[in-house]
Amino acid sequence: MSTTAVSPARRREVIDALRRGTVPQAGLDLFAVGLERFENALDEELDTVAAGGAVFKAVRGEYGSGKTFFARWLGERAKRRGFAVAEIQISETETPLHRLETVYRRLVERLATSSHPPSALRDVIDGWFYTLEEDVLAAGEVPLDDEGMPDAAVLQRGVEELLERRLAAVARTTPAFAAALRAYRRAQLAGEVAIAEGLIAWLGGQPNVSAAAKRAAGIKGDLDHFGALGFLQGLLTVLRDSGHGGLLVVLDEIETLQRVRSDVREKGLNALRQLLDEVDAGRFPGLYLMITGTPQFYDGRQGVQRLAPLAQRLATDFGDPRFDNPRAVQIRLTGFDLAKLTALGCAIRDLYAQGADPRVRSVVDDAYIEELARAVAGELGGQVGIAPRVFLRKLVEQVLDRVDQFPDFDPRRDYALTLSAAELTEVERNAWQQKAIDPDEVEL
Repeated sequence: MSTTAVSPARRREVIDALRRGTVPQAGLDLFAVGLERFENALDEELDTVAAGGAVFKAVRGEYGSGKTFFARWLGERAKRRGFAVAEIQISETETPLHRLETVYRRLVERLATSSHPPSALRDVIDGWFYTLEEDVLAAGEVPLDDEGMPDAAVLQRGVEELLERRLAAVARTTPAFAAALRAYRRAQLAGEVAIAEGLIAWLGGQPNVSAAAKRAAGIKGDLDHFGALGFLQGLLTVLRDSGHGGLLVVLDEIETLQRVRSDVREKGLNALRQLLDEVDAGRFPGLYLMITGTPQFYDGRQGVQRLAPLAQRLATDFGDPRFDNPRAVQIRLTGFDLAKLTALGCAIRDLYAQGADPRVRSVVDDAYIEELARAVAGELGGQVGIAPRVFLRKLVEQVLDRVDQFPDFDPRRDYALTLSAAELTEVERNAWQQKAIDPDEVEL
């Protein structure tokens, strides 16, 4: 895997995140081992969405198989194609799936583009109005004033007329979205900052927006479950018209639905089915919707199988992993084996070495990386699939950093792998503790 032409800032961002034991927010393409088989199919689907279609994808994988990494890797590919991206962690308390108004609010809070970090809503809307102005001026129907500048009043009327045409479909079902955009535009031109900020918050689904801001737009109340779908439709229209390829929304950790009350679980599954119906019906052109979950969520009695129409939609016949179809509605991540884990370590070593002491490549050679991979997996009971996070953290923090800083440090001689409960996630800790139990020492 090539790591050529990587900027120091980008390299540092990746290395720092791995040192902390977290998934980097960017630069995942630098070490996306084993995902090459999905690239062509996913790029085709992104092209479909950019052309005005909509795509739904379900990703399955055990804990530690890299579902979050996969989603962020796809998010990077989407941003490079001009998409906006939002990754949402589904949870019973923070973001329950059955409350779509909350899901929409989280979507806006996490909305990011290649040039704007979360939340990018205001930047997207301002960019959209700028595009409308350019389109109106390009039509050549705005006269110039005495100073040779476009007539502001005529330009404003032209922008509002074009806004109405662009949002016509949305206004039929969610007139409040278009009304809030019109009022936001007027507040901006009038210098009413508080009103403009309140309307942006309302468009983002935020509760407790000031009455003055709502009055300015002639709107009432807060966003509800049904209005959320209309707002999503409006957001997609704004994104498309402002030059974005589309919107990638990732609903991560959706398997948490299995652990909630039965009535809440039924509502959550039904909300997911409703979203899929709307995607299939063509209501959301420009949307790529992805969910991630464990095999138990897709196949178990407490998950998708409880709702027959949803189970039928997601049904995929898995056989030999070598012949998995990446174009299928449901794809699976098979996780890491020792060869992939070693290749991952070598990719990170090569990335690190670009800005480090030349000793790094020779001292931390491929053979040592394989030894460390075996050792970490062994400490976790041989479960290679959950080892990458701990392995990369140890590789960067305990080995590469020391070789880079201390000329006489030799990891084969001076470093012995140790793990502690405090540095492990719950899944990693369970594997580590199970490994620590020697069956020969159990008293009968």
